[in-house]
Amino acid sequence: MTLVADIHESHGATFETRGGVEVVSNYGRPERTHRAVRNGVGVIEHGYGVVAVEGEDRIEYVDNAVTNAVPSDDGRGVYTLLLDPDGRIQTDMYVYNAGERLLLFTPPNRAESLVEEWRSKTFLQRVRIRDASEEFGVFGVHGPQSTEKVASVLSGAGAPEPALSFVRGSIGGELGVTVVASDNPTGEEGYDIICRANDAEDVFEALLLYGNPSIPVGYQTWDSLTAEAGTPLFETELRGNIPNVVGVRNAIDFDKGCFVGQEVVSKVENRGRPSRRLVGFRADTHSDANSGVRPATGAEVFADGNAIGNVTRAVFSPVVESTIGFAFVPYDLDTDDLEVAVDGERIPATRESLPFVEGSARSARMPSYVE
Repeated sequence: MTLVADIHESHGATFETRGGVEVVSNYGRPERTHRAVRNGVGVIEHGYGVVAVEGEDRIEYVDNAVTNAVPSDDGRGVYTLLLDPDGRIQTDMYVYNAGERLLLFTPPNRAESLVEEWRSKTFLQRVRIRDASEEFGVFGVHGPQSTEKVASVLSGAGAPEPALSFVRGSIGGELGVTVVASDNPTGEEGYDIICRANDAEDVFEALLLYGNPSIPVGYQTWDSLTAEAGTPLFETELRGNIPNVVGVRNAIDFDKGCFVGQEVVSKVENRGRPSRRLVGFRADTHSDANSGVRPATGAEVFADGNAIGNVTRAVFSPVVESTIGFAFVPYDLDTDDLEVAVDGERIPATRESLPFVEGSARSARMPSYVE
């Protein structure tokens, strides 16, 4: 649930529920907000779930479960996945080494189940696992001017680098915050600002009002920004799929020891290529940001008259000025001329290279394959 509802409402927010958590959908005129982020900086309240892992065996325990190597140094983080035994993605997450504990930032509906599952598997290991979602507020600051924005409000530290490293500082000398360099999911420079839940209102106001100007951003704009950047999201592209198929190679350390699902991931990797891949497409659906006339999740994709795949997500892109989206198609598809199903009709579409829009940074999660 949002920690700063009154501030959102004062800016004209409308709300929606995602993963069981209330988040801002938009503040009106999401297309205008989108362009403002591409040209400046925007602030979004993220609805993460947060899992705290403590105890002497915390790094070893988490490292044995996830697909990427957990950092051993305080101040570092990593993007990683948790797979089931069949190699399918159960959740994605960011794992941060915060000294005496690891903090795992997950989609909002995955934290509780993750805690329950892992608590049942801690026999003979010195580790404590708990759901800490209610203890933190997290705000994303994104846009080509985000570094200047963070520098203008942060005291006691400079903007961190490289991606997924973090520093501790304060806002106004009183509000303690942790600033994480993001992996650029919007295709722009970005940071996550983590604070105590009790400080969330003051931190959000400071990010909007102090220093360089910024605007509040809702999840409708987040969807269009991440789509333009070529960033797969958990609910639409990642969940239930094998990571090789989605192309999230940055989430996997292929040289690390055993992790759940590794046998399947390695088998697909050694085969040279998966059977399917995630691609971007553009379709002229004559829609705008407020129109629902675009392919639905699961809509069929056609090539040469034959159904060959399915849409995962489609949004209106204010920069491309057209409907764009993602779809799973055969890996060796040899045409860019496609059709997508919209309201019982087939609409012409074109396969496009990613990202759709070049911003100030590239998303580290953009699909990548070994050709």
